[in-house]
Amino acid sequence: MAEVIMLEVVTPERRVVHEEVTELTAPGLLGEFGVLMGHEPFVTVLRPGLLYYRCAQGGEERTLAVGQGFAEIVEDRVTLLVEACEGGSEIDRARAGKARDEATQRMKALPLDSEEIGELQAALDRAEARLAASDRTAN
Repeated sequence: MAEVIMLEVVTPERRVVHEEVTELTAPGLLGEFGVLMGHEPFVTVLRPGLLYYRCAQGGEERTLAVGQGFAEIVEDRVTLLVEACEGGSEIDRARAGKARDEATQRMKALPLDSEEIGELQAALDRAEARLAASDRTAN
């Protein structure tokens, strides 16, 4: 059997994932990062985006939309504490599309030095991640 990593994804409401995986890619604050067995330990901030992972049992690839949060990588365990997490089949595409459009329009109306830009960018990232996760489930 391949070397495995225990992946846990937890939101304030529930534990979404508790599964052995062989690899994963997560949306770090400075860009995506990948983890394989034996990865160097670290803690990082997560931005809204897509979490990809391959299940150890059966090799199935899965994609989840995750919100802002933190990741801890230690030996054979990866823990993601995120504000939200959804699989593609759970996502209301119309609502996500509306959130994306609203964030885009509000950003266009603000000056570049506005304090709201960061918050709106996070909302836009969340909406785009939700739409992308939904798209991957549909294909």
